[in-house]
Amino acid sequence: MASTSTLPPGRLSGRRIGVLMESDYVEPEISYYQRRFAEEGAEVRLLTRLWGQPSLTFTGHEHRAPLTVDGDLEALDYAALTRLSALIVPSGMVADRLRYSDDVNRDAPAVELMRRAFRLPKLLKAFSCHGLLLMSSAAELVRDRELTCHNNLVADVRNMGAQYVDQDVVVDGDLVTGRTVDHCHLLARTLVELLADARPPAAPTAVLAAPAESGR
Repeated sequence: MASTSTLPPGRLSGRRIGVLMESDYVEPEISYYQRRFAEEGAEVRLLTRLWGQPSLTFTGHEHRAPLTVDGDLEALDYAALTRLSALIVPSGMVADRLRYSDDVNRDAPAVELMRRAFRLPKLLKAFSCHGLLLMSSAAELVRDRELTCHNNLVADVRNMGAQYVDQDVVVDGDLVTGRTVDHCHLLARTLVELLADARPPAAPTAVLAAPAESGR
């Protein structure tokens, strides 16, 4: 009788990773997160503003690939957020679309979500490339924090009061940022390493990597 072997559980077994979604997402980035975190045993949950619908189908930026999302970001109260280990705002136009508010005197639901998330220091908040656009109306949440972003956003994040660091990935406590979509694998690796540790995220440090490639 042939013997079978059981693979050991992944380093992130039992953890949940939330990824915000909208149209004009970058397909290789999202598929990489889904695959990479699953390899470590984590559950990846795609989240968006559903506008009262049970699900929405978005199209990608590169190949116009469809992706259906049924996770409702507006349903993420503090209790639901504590069940997440990390919340990722990806590249592309996701952040720009999610910051839309039909009432200009109120924050968009995604911005309100980030305000709740930043009150939970054990929850890692990660932003890739243009993802920090979502924080433009909540600048106080990143003020004086060290971060990186796409070159096109450097002036924006400095206007938010953040401290731009010229590195591919930067970790400042519970805030993790990646320079461009081309560095999404480094961002994911950093999240895996932080979450796999049994201790809280380290103090602000810059993660060195290969020279940045041209981003979107």
